[in-house]
Amino acid sequence: MNRRPALLAAAALITAAALTLSACGGGDGGSKDSEKIAGADSGTQRDGSPSPKASEDGIDRPEIKLPKDVKNVFEGGKTGDPKKDAVLADNERWLDALIEATVVESGDHPALKFYGTGDALLSAADYIQGFRKKNASFIGTIRYYDRQVTFLKDGVAAVSYCQDGTKTYPKDLKTGKVDRSIPESEADYGFYNTRVRKNAEGVWQTESVTYVKEATKKCM
Repeated sequence: MNRRPALLAAAALITAAALTLSACGGGDGGSKDSEKIAGADSGTQRDGSPSPKASEDGIDRPEIKLPKDVKNVFEGGKTGDPKKDAVLADNERWLDALIEATVVESGDHPALKFYGTGDALLSAADYIQGFRKKNASFIGTIRYYDRQVTFLKDGVAAVSYCQDGTKTYPKDLKTGKVDRSIPESEADYGFYNTRVRKNAEGVWQTESVTYVKEATKKCM
């Protein structure tokens, strides 16, 4: 492997059919968007997803547990609007569930199906399988910032954010070797625009994602 994994590119495609796997098992693709977005959010930073007990929000949520050497860091978790905060919280859980399913080998990942649906879930499954086929994984920290929520209609919202994968490193599962020699590049940054829908249980499920790789104009 001579580059970092394209961490969420496969899940970021609107349809699974458009999936293309990268050298490290991830995928690339998506549409371009020239809208200017500011740099990294200077707001609060939180590691991992919030996991309230069922008694706190009335929802019985599956547990998500990332390995010690893999971390998701989310910036700007509180907007002051409880509705937007709820959307962002479930978006975080979706991302944690996706990374957990990618780096933790298990027969079942209930959180992935709990927070994802439709095309997002199908392409995520292909993305994960791409790593499995190549006996590949990764370690390190993924940073998410400039996160925005826009409510549409009929229980649907859009969530956009930037992703910084410069602190992630590909891992060969056969040898256990981690390649830390890869230099940073524009390919380590991505911009995402996701569509989420509130289901009958009150969960904001991710149903589709569009992706712009090498999004330095948006995210650097």
